[in-house]
Amino acid sequence: MRALAVSTALGTFTIALDDAHAPQTCAYFARLAETGGLDNSSVFRIVTDDNQPPEDDCPIHIVQLGPLQQFAGDRHTVPHENTATTGLCHRQWTVSAARFDLNELYGSFFICMRDEPDLDHGGKRQTDGQGFAAFGRVVNGFQTLKDI
Repeated sequence: MRALAVSTALGTFTIALDDAHAPQTCAYFARLAETGGLDNSSVFRIVTDDNQPPEDDCPIHIVQLGPLQQFAGDRHTVPHENTATTGLCHRQWTVSAARFDLNELYGSFFICMRDEPDLDHGGKRQTDGQGFAAFGRVVNGFQTLKDI
């Protein structure tokens, strides 16, 4: 497994990329990291039970990171490696690719701060039922993420 170190103002955490189960998604994020595409990224979204509408059918608890210009940036075609195909699940500390649409990534990823089965294939968070592409796990620096 390859590792990707993420440095923040509050500390560093490490992501182990699961190339064996999600090779295309891992290759995409590794390429972004190697070419500087994730440099100067930021934590731009923190979702907790406290900041979601009470009527939300699928509340989540995640920390999302990516380039500051994420929504203005390029969208990349990457085959969607859903959890039904990879066998990975959105459990606590899972790292997953944010997406605009199926097969359309934009350099952002999120970390599950608790188990999130509604982000898996067949879950309710995405209307197409395809879920998100889990591609790794945080393996150290847990306190940094909690501090964020």
